Amino acid sequence: MAETSGHMRFFPYDRPYPNQEEAMDGIAEALESERDVLVEGAPGTGKTLSALVPALEYARREDKTVVITTNVHQQMRQFVEDARAITRTEPIRAVVFKGKSSMCHIDVEYQECQTLRDTTRSLVEKEEDVAELSEQADALVDRMRQGEQGAADARTAVTDELDDLEDELEDLREGNVCEHYYNNLTEDTEAFFSWLFDDVRTPEDIYEYADERMLCGYELLKEGMEQVDLVVCNYHHLLDPNIREQFFRWLDRDPEEVITVFDEAHNIESAARDHASRTLTENTLESALSELDDADDSRADAAENVLGAFLDALRETYDDALGFGEREQVGDNWYDLPIANHDRRDDLTLAFLDRYEGRGISTEADLALQLGKRLDDEYEEAYRDGETTTRKECQTLQAAEFVAAWMADGAKLGQHPMCSVRRDGGTEEVYGRAELYTCIPREVTETLFEEVHASILMSATLRPFDVTEDVLGLSDPATMAYELAYPEENRRTLAVQTPALFSSEREEPATQETLTQVLADAARFTPGNALVFFPSYAEAERYHERLQSRMDVTDRLFLDEAGTPTEEIRSKFVASQGAVLLTSLWGTLAEGVSFDGDDARTVVVVGVPYPHLSERMEAIQDAYDRVYSGRREAGWRYAVEIPTIRKTRQALGRVIRSPEDFGVRVLADKRYTRASSQMGKYGVRSTFPSEERAELVDVPTEKLKFAMLNFYNDHDAYDGEPPRP
Repeated sequence: MAETSGHMRFFPYDRPYPNQEEAMDGIAEALESERDVLVEGAPGTGKTLSALVPALEYARREDKTVVITTNVHQQMRQFVEDARAITRTEPIRAVVFKGKSSMCHIDVEYQECQTLRDTTRSLVEKEEDVAELSEQADALVDRMRQGEQGAADARTAVTDELDDLEDELEDLREGNVCEHYYNNLTEDTEAFFSWLFDDVRTPEDIYEYADERMLCGYELLKEGMEQVDLVVCNYHHLLDPNIREQFFRWLDRDPEEVITVFDEAHNIESAARDHASRTLTENTLESALSELDDADDSRADAAENVLGAFLDALRETYDDALGFGEREQVGDNWYDLPIANHDRRDDLTLAFLDRYEGRGISTEADLALQLGKRLDDEYEEAYRDGETTTRKECQTLQAAEFVAAWMADGAKLGQHPMCSVRRDGGTEEVYGRAELYTCIPREVTETLFEEVHASILMSATLRPFDVTEDVLGLSDPATMAYELAYPEENRRTLAVQTPALFSSEREEPATQETLTQVLADAARFTPGNALVFFPSYAEAERYHERLQSRMDVTDRLFLDEAGTPTEEIRSKFVASQGAVLLTSLWGTLAEGVSFDGDDARTVVVVGVPYPHLSERMEAIQDAYDRVYSGRREAGWRYAVEIPTIRKTRQALGRVIRSPEDFGVRVLADKRYTRASSQMGKYGVRSTFPSEERAELVDVPTEKLKFAMLNFYNDHDAYDGEPPRP
């Protein structure tokens, strides 16, 4: 391995990618000054190692732990491979962490697991106390035989205490315990930790190892995380404040002793919203009221007042919001209904205030919380003592916490009150849900970035950096962008002058015919497979049908449909020759997935894939407009335009994955061409980074095939005679 810089001793390969050393030097400098880092690098340019190598070197020197995280499953596997490669260069301790639900051997919920763990630990501690007292009693017998004064009285006291402990022990044995965790506590597990750090073990490896030995792999892994060098995990371990606090405790680290590395960091915004949003269903409210009927407590009436009124208000609100015939359209998925008002509180809150007849919402919500906590403690004790076979969740506590938050936070900037309905699969009845939707993700992320030593955010699509800083709450981060360092002659990016595919234009027969011919030409002149992204699965299906009648590749024309396993169709696609795969840009194939060589020589993005302009999207736009009121079109730019172009750029990155790779990237929509400058905010060419704009070549629809033919001919890509134009 070439020693090219101070931190290259951690680098596991012979030589870095172009620009990789420069990136590592920049990141190392930022870590020294405790600055966050935003790194944009094109796909296949080694961003992960660019961050990990200097981060691990700095952490080793300054006694810190590196946590690298992603929300893309395939990237998690790549992290493991990179970590294994590093361990062959430097002796680091690395673990891969997943949540309890994916590693539990007996398949219980989180709260049940907590209770089982506590009860099992109490059982083992009592057994140890009994063993210790038994030894004391035996020793006192020997002293009695030797005639020691007071030994008999001492033994009597010990045996009395022993009898009491054995009674307690018997009660614990009749309760609920976890045999796997019991074995963790009573057997020698040193062999596990030797095995764990002998390589980088996946959660699946740990589960299998522990299951064979009747151990709890999840709890053993938690024990082994103390002051490791590197942890690989999912986003939620860092974005959820409660989980993060526990997670750092398992690491035996204070936040300032942790360096976080986020891959696919353009996804943090939406992931943070999901973690911050809170919901309460009608079913939970009904269960809470049933729970209160059985509660022998003076606070039950107050709790019923506030929760009953909220339930009635929720039902009234969604009944009023459902238009004529709309109830019949409700299916298995949550169906949002508009309830927010610009000049007053939302309809649900107004209905709640109108129906409530108690002594004060704040007072009675607090009494409901107190009672909920008492009931939750009782359920814990009953499960621990074996009186119940499952750990019951306190519905009153959940409902009271939500109602209190709804009243306190529902009118705050960035919180959007929502009401949704869906159909119960068992009864086919419609039921409702209240939700506080978080529009501003920095409310979740800013605290994290302030707490830890530094964070490195990586993606192929982080620019414009100022928007990323604003949205996530980063303060003066170092920024670096590295374009695709592979030979420019190996790629061609074509902006095809098809009509601007606004929703109204998509239904025009002439537009559909033009686009069908463009796709047929792209497929026919690709010496390998072609990957086509659409703004929706419905559009992908439409052109799949049209291409079936247009092209003689029916057995090689693949459609990725919503809700179907992606990996299966991807495998069939890459195993074919001259195949075409049609999918949605909002599906899982648009990012984090590599298509190497002929697996996808050409990628086509059809239209500008704006997200569905739902109430949630409008709420996010409105929130950004209000937060950044001095910036023109801030809501549209932050919430719609930039995320959309990031999606497009991610899709384009599915091809050209190595220095030897080559391919064509097609943007089929007038809004990508130079003519977009006359289209106001809907023209998106200017949103691309400058060096990417410089590579865009405008072509008329009928000239696409000639542009592709010339490019692939220059690379001798056609096997035999190229197709005739």
